[in-house]
Amino acid sequence: MLKDMRLETERLIIQPYREEDLVECFQLMQDQDLFEFLDMSVMSFEDYGELFHWIISCYNIDFDGDFKYSFSINLKESGKHIGWVGIGGIEYDHSIKEIYWLIGKKYWNNGYATEAAAALLTYGFDVIGLNNITAVCKPGNIASQKVMEHVGLKYQGIVQGLPKEYDWYNGELKYKLSKDEYKSII
Repeated sequence: MLKDMRLETERLIIQPYREEDLVECFQLMQDQDLFEFLDMSVMSFEDYGELFHWIISCYNIDFDGDFKYSFSINLKESGKHIGWVGIGGIEYDHSIKEIYWLIGKKYWNNGYATEAAAALLTYGFDVIGLNNITAVCKPGNIASQKVMEHVGLKYQGIVQGLPKEYDWYNGELKYKLSKDEYKSII
């Protein structure tokens, strides 16, 4: 059952959010610098609470459904919440499954995003059963580009031609990894 999922890496624990995580997660997300490359911004506690409860409700969607799973990243040593990593339908085409992440500014440049993304790629291919996983980022987001490359995703090109409602995504860099490619590099 997805609610019981728990991934452990050398330094991290990745697991579904629980109700008691709300305040700590909200506090992490109060830094405007985290949103430079995201299509969202700092939210009120009420708005963030709605998003948080939607995230938890998504754990009820089966792997063969239209899922979007986001998981808490915690430091193994202290239990401190440092960010999130997720996998699910990309906003403009839910048949394409993307991996995504965010690490709190205080924890940047420690390799945590790479460690979490690598663990979730394994979960996506081996447990969820995906055949391809995509990642996208704005061209200026060098840190995310490095994470994508470090975990084996290959540059595919630039997202373009999306309708006006998804225009924010036009111009993003698109990376992809197939299950076969993944199996050859692990």
